[in-house]
Amino acid sequence: MAVTAAMVKELRELSGAGMSACKNALVEANGEMARAVEILREKGLAAAAKKAGRVAAEGLVMTALTADRKNGAIVEVNSETDFVAKNDDFITFVKDVAAQTLASKAQTVEELLEEKWAPDPSIKVSEAFSQKVATIGENISMRRFTRFNVGADSVLVDYIHGGGRIGAMIKIVADNITDAVVEAGRNVCMQIAAMSPQFLDRTSVPAEYLDKEREILTQQTIAEGKPANIAEKMVEGRLNKMLKEICLVDQEYVKDGEMTVGQYLESIAKAVGGKVAIAEYVRYEKGEGIEKKEENFAEEVSKAMQG
Repeated sequence: MAVTAAMVKELRELSGAGMSACKNALVEANGEMARAVEILREKGLAAAAKKAGRVAAEGLVMTALTADRKNGAIVEVNSETDFVAKNDDFITFVKDVAAQTLASKAQTVEELLEEKWAPDPSIKVSEAFSQKVATIGENISMRRFTRFNVGADSVLVDYIHGGGRIGAMIKIVADNITDAVVEAGRNVCMQIAAMSPQFLDRTSVPAEYLDKEREILTQQTIAEGKPANIAEKMVEGRLNKMLKEICLVDQEYVKDGEMTVGQYLESIAKAVGGKVAIAEYVRYEKGEGIEKKEENFAEEVSKAMQG
């Protein structure tokens, strides 16, 4: 039987599964609607659709690197509860997602989800997620990833903190790539995880950001009743202090408060001979920016009784 758009639409409404999954199920079921629903349930897709609306703000941040440290990926996969995030099955799954991302050419999460799933090429990555939802019983989702590819003068270093709560990856450029350089990179990754810098250095800070902060600081100083000539100097002083806190290379180095991160890297460069610098970095913290839904059990019961 030929599968029509109307049939796909009907199955989607019945199951809540994606359009592509519905079409494939109908083809496999030779157009038989009841059997198509069963197929979706067997693959965990119908169950996944019911859970897809739940807020997933827990989960794991994971990294993957090639042996030569020239290619790397960092991913965030979310779950609904911290309990699931500590589940060995979920941890293994996220490791597989990180490995998939490392080998992928996808530029977006949507593109990645459409790829064939490396551990089982008969299904897509999106279907692997749906099956895992059915197995685990919670909504899980691929939130974001960053992939790095570096040249001969660079090396990638990663760090995972708190069992996957925070992850960092940096590209470190050096004239002589040694174990000491990699170790320095790991220390800087730990700095990034702990201190959450917003920018690499002062040249990375957008002019609009500086203008806005200067405006805010000016208003604060005026409100304190400071004279205009003093206020201007105070604003610049406070802006400089803020930049030391938000720019990675200007931050106080957590392992030695007597120097900045930039000065620490200079000491490594002197020790190994040649330039050592951070070219770029990324920091992921699980669930950051996701608004968690506050459950009110009494309110839910009341609504159910009224309904």
